[in-house]
Amino acid sequence: MILTLNPTNPSESDTTLGDILEWIKPVRPTKIKLENSSFHGTTSPAPLCSNNIKGVEAFHHVYENFQSQSVQSVNHLHRSAFHFQPPKHWINGPLYYKGFYHLFYQYNTKGAVWGNIVWAHSVSKDLVNWQALEHALYPSKWFDIKGTWSGSVTIVPGKGPVILYTGINQNETQIQNYAIPSDPSDPYLRKWIKPDDNPLLMPDYTMNGSAFRDPTTAWFSQDGHWRTVVGSRRKHRGIAYMYRSRDFKHWVKAKHPVHSKDSTGMWECPDFFPVSTTDFQNGLDLDYTGTNTKHVLKVSLDMTRFEYYTLGKYDRKNDRYVPNGDTPDGWDGLRFDYGNFYASKTFFDYKKNRRILWGWANESDTVQDDISKGWAGLQVIPRTVLLDTNKKQLVFWPIEEIESLRTNYIRMNNKNIKMGQRLEVTGITPAQADVEVTFNIGQCLEKAEEFDPSYTFKPFDLCKMKGSNVTGGVGPFGLITLATPDLEEYTPVFFRVFKDTSTDKPKVLMCSDARPSSLKQDRGPLAKDRMYKPSFAGFVDVDLSDGRISLRSLIDHSVVESFGALGKTVITSRVYPVKAVKENAHLYVFNNGRQTVNVESLDAWSMEKPLQMNNELFN
Repeated sequence: MILTLNPTNPSESDTTLGDILEWIKPVRPTKIKLENSSFHGTTSPAPLCSNNIKGVEAFHHVYENFQSQSVQSVNHLHRSAFHFQPPKHWINGPLYYKGFYHLFYQYNTKGAVWGNIVWAHSVSKDLVNWQALEHALYPSKWFDIKGTWSGSVTIVPGKGPVILYTGINQNETQIQNYAIPSDPSDPYLRKWIKPDDNPLLMPDYTMNGSAFRDPTTAWFSQDGHWRTVVGSRRKHRGIAYMYRSRDFKHWVKAKHPVHSKDSTGMWECPDFFPVSTTDFQNGLDLDYTGTNTKHVLKVSLDMTRFEYYTLGKYDRKNDRYVPNGDTPDGWDGLRFDYGNFYASKTFFDYKKNRRILWGWANESDTVQDDISKGWAGLQVIPRTVLLDTNKKQLVFWPIEEIESLRTNYIRMNNKNIKMGQRLEVTGITPAQADVEVTFNIGQCLEKAEEFDPSYTFKPFDLCKMKGSNVTGGVGPFGLITLATPDLEEYTPVFFRVFKDTSTDKPKVLMCSDARPSSLKQDRGPLAKDRMYKPSFAGFVDVDLSDGRISLRSLIDHSVVESFGALGKTVITSRVYPVKAVKENAHLYVFNNGRQTVNVESLDAWSMEKPLQMNNELFN
């Protein structure tokens, strides 16, 4: 996973490639100069043809003056309590091996912005408490002297775990390397070796050697070959190349990309895995070849800093993936998360027969704020991944282990909320909480606002137009998180129900609106000098036949993760209140729609800190 510090994002209303490129022009990547200038290791082979190498192309910001500016103390005001973070500085493949969950992540050892990237390494028995180990990989040899970027880990029978990762060589070419543990019997996998017969994969003359990265976890196929997918682009076309190998060392590129799509730009952090169409309780490993499956292809879009996925069919004979065509194959496609979420990666958990998603939530405050507080970036709570019973999309849910941190339980039942009312949820710590609520709106579609199918509004724009204070027929209703009593500051997470005039069925919008989240005023001339406070949104595919819709929010100081309709739509927001912090934060359930809404049930808990978070011990 390639982590980036990107405090501002283009509006999702920018629908053309030209618009996106215009917005991001100040950081257009002709070349990214990394700090390492020394040269160690074995002699480099003959360089690749320079025609396809134009420097390292990636849209992350590089702050050379700040990337090695360390801190002696960390500001904890907005620091999360139960999310994965290192003690300080800047972060962005997961693995289960010999009784431990391993998380390898991109980490700046010297500062709170992008740069000085190594593969940091932490282990856990329960995905909640984490112990930091020594770094697994760092630039040291000719094939990665300019960078050890993202990749994945594969367990190879007879060999143990093998890391596949992107290295940046002296010529700034992106190449795929491997590393192996010095002692595969060590459950902690403390030491890693980068053999001198690297690299394994190099871009040929037909490929863009400046945009060729992030190999996936490999899988073994019935034809006796290992396979892995690597992200790339050709001009504005996103590409997923597939490679095959019989021995995991000699790899051959397939004749055609497994999939590609025009006008999507560089495909970072591709993820390709099967899901069952009959078992909606368990995940599948990558090498599963049974019937009744669909495949998922997810890509992270370097230009826009969000992800999308499609469901489709994998033709194993021809190594081709064909999307179903039910949802857009592009920027408007389905997402794992419609908010602040990037560089995600799933892995199969053999221990519990489930597929788990990790994802990175970057900071939305300013670069100077990140440097001042001494840290930046966190991993969202790990989520299970399953195909929804409607077989049209995936559903996501926080892993059950996170519930071990719940305490101070309170419950609310059968409360009617009329237009303009809000009820405070007391008895818990609102800035550090887990809240599950089920709303019942009854059979009231005739009262909902009409949603004309000719609308070109995207969810982002619709939420921006119709925020939590704009009265509708049915909604907005939901939660008000991290709020002051007078609502000077608040982050609302809510639903608004429309009536689709073309189908006579409900169209449900879910929003997590950061616009009123902070009183802090940023007036700098550049995007990096201003806090990013978007109105994240997505539609929720529910029929509301029984009038019910659920919402769960995990609130952790500067991060709010929300799951609509049992995980059909997920939105993560990063917010930085000035007054609604710690014990001064409040939590409410509200309704600003004309239709009365019933809170059928509300369950809420305070959340404790883990006993250990990367060598920070908590009592």
